[in-house]
Amino acid sequence: MKKKRPSLQDVANQVGVTKMTISRYLRDTSQVSTALRSKIAIALDKLGYIPNRAPEILSNATSKAIGVLLPSLTNQVFAEVLRGIESVTDSHGYQTMLAHYGYSSEREEFRLASLLSYNIDGLILSERLHTERTLKMIEVAGIPVVEIMDSSSPCIDLAVGFNNHDAAYQITKEILKSGHSKPVYLGARHDERTIIRLQGYEQAMREFGLEPRNICTDRPSSYSLGCELLKEALRRYPDTDSIFCTNDDIAIGAAFECQRQKLRIPNDMAIAGFHGHDIGQSMEPKLTSVLTPREEIGKVAAQRLLARLRGETVTPKILDLGFTLLYGDSI
Repeated sequence: MKKKRPSLQDVANQVGVTKMTISRYLRDTSQVSTALRSKIAIALDKLGYIPNRAPEILSNATSKAIGVLLPSLTNQVFAEVLRGIESVTDSHGYQTMLAHYGYSSEREEFRLASLLSYNIDGLILSERLHTERTLKMIEVAGIPVVEIMDSSSPCIDLAVGFNNHDAAYQITKEILKSGHSKPVYLGARHDERTIIRLQGYEQAMREFGLEPRNICTDRPSSYSLGCELLKEALRRYPDTDSIFCTNDDIAIGAAFECQRQKLRIPNDMAIAGFHGHDIGQSMEPKLTSVLTPREEIGKVAAQRLLARLRGETVTPKILDLGFTLLYGDSI
């Protein structure tokens, strides 16, 4: 059974002031005397007071909350994005309301409806493909929206990211220039970014006069999936001499499988990943990968969203933060 929370009146009684004085303190501590601030802070701490935001939300005042929709809570990429977001929102007095939708546009729609019911002030989305109802709800809500992780697809309002197509194109060219002519693309989830990277890989292959080959699945990424995808690539394309993986998890799993099969990296099998995680830079041989600015994307997305909430004009609509090729020893 839910316990009764301490009220403003309880705090006021503890300090010996009116409820209005406590309310003024909670809105802005400078509105009460210095002597009272200390007494109120002690009372709030002693009683374990939890502010009730419901009246403020119901009155259509700002909720001081930002909705954040992420496709995965276990993926290190989005953990770093969230860290960047909260480094900005925390310092500006905003709370993040987090929802997870598992790469499902239908579940994203459901989670968004829930977030909007709390009268959030703004929204950060991780995808560009949404259901019609999701787009309609965003239109009706009339709040600023920032979409992240890509800088080439059209956006609803604002976007912050990098060019997934160009990153995949560039690293595939590095594989081919290193002398490996039979690279296979390994992908997971079948989400938009995985498909865009596949297209970048395919462009590079065709420019070199080679036929693109891929092994893709809708299963979530993991080290074990990387092992399985490499085995499938070798079964389907026995002459495979290199792989480009949609993320580092798959690349590292594939590297483990190479060790099991006594395949030398990069002599027998070159491997390139994506995102430049620390584990790939700590393995031997060091993983060649694409370093993406995940935390910076979160920071900039939050900064742009808060600027819009202040009524500022934010340009350009789509901001490309770029990427860096990490030259390891795996190709």
